[in-house]
Amino acid sequence: MDSLPPIPHADPALIAQDFVPFFRVYKDGRVEKFLQAPFVPPSDSDDPQSTGGVRSKDVIISPETQVGARLYLPATVKPDEKLPVLIYIHGGAFVIGSAFSIVYHNYLTSVAAEANVVAVSIEYRLAPEHPIPACFDDSWAVTKWVASHANRQGPEPWFNNHADFSRVFLAGDSAGGNIAHYMAVKASREGLGDGVKLVGLILAHPYFGKGGREELWEYITSDFKGWDDPRLNPMASSGLLSGLLCEKILLCTSETDFIRDRSLHYSEALKKSGWRGELEVVDVEKEGHVFHILNPSGDNAGILMKRLVSFLEN
Repeated sequence: MDSLPPIPHADPALIAQDFVPFFRVYKDGRVEKFLQAPFVPPSDSDDPQSTGGVRSKDVIISPETQVGARLYLPATVKPDEKLPVLIYIHGGAFVIGSAFSIVYHNYLTSVAAEANVVAVSIEYRLAPEHPIPACFDDSWAVTKWVASHANRQGPEPWFNNHADFSRVFLAGDSAGGNIAHYMAVKASREGLGDGVKLVGLILAHPYFGKGGREELWEYITSDFKGWDDPRLNPMASSGLLSGLLCEKILLCTSETDFIRDRSLHYSEALKKSGWRGELEVVDVEKEGHVFHILNPSGDNAGILMKRLVSFLEN
C-alpha cells in the first residue's frame, strides 16, 4: 500500500475532539478524517485476467440508509456450482475505511480467488456521523439480506445460483472483527433462517474492550451501556461465548499488534467459557496490526492467507 498523506496540523483552539490518527472534530461541527484509502470501482467483467479471476459488483441493501455491499464471485464458477459464503466486515476503528476502498477490494478479490468463495464486503455507516449502534445495525441488515437468499428466490442471482448456505462464514479485521463477532452472537441467538448454517468465524486483530474506559468507544456510541457491553467486551460474559453456534473460530494476531493482549484474553475467555467448537490461533512474529491488509504482498501475509483458505475449505 502506498504511504498515506501526513495528518495536517490544526489550531488547538478550533478543535473540540482529537482522535488522531483517525479523525478530528472541530468546534464548528466539522469532522475531518485521516488514513483514507482511495475508492475503486467493482470489476464486473467476464475476463478473468482483467479482474484477478473474480467478478465484483455493488448492491444497495437499504435505500433509506444507503447501506450496501460489494459482492465477489470467482469468474471460473460453473453454472450450478455452489460455493461457501464469506460475509466480511472491514476495519477502521468504526470511523474510517470502506468496502469500496482499494485495500479491501484487493483483499477480498484475493480471498475469493484463493478460497473459491462468494464473498460479501459490507459497507456500513461510519461514526461519529452515524454513532454506534449504526455499524452493528447495518451489518446485521446485510447479513440477514444475504441469508434471505437461502430459498433461492432472493433479489441477487449470484446468491440464488451459487451460494452454499450450509457453509456460511463471518469475518472481519480490527473493528470489523468486533462487529463480525457480534454478528455471530446475534446469529446464534436469533438465527439466520431455515437452511442457513454459520460454520465459522474469522477474527483478525479484533478490537475488543478490556473492561475499562475506552475513550473512542464512549465518544462514538449513542447507546452507551458501560464497559462490559457485550459488543465491546464479550469476554465479560462466559454465557455469551459458550452460546456461539459456529463450529470453529480462526483468531489471528501478531507480535507487535498494539491490541494483541486483547486477542489473547479473548482466546483464554473462550476456552474457559465451555464453548464446544474448535479454536485455531495464529500469532505471527514481527508483524503489527492488520499487516496482511496493509502489506498483502509480504511473506507473512501470504502465510496468513493460506491459513484462512484452509479454514474456509475444511
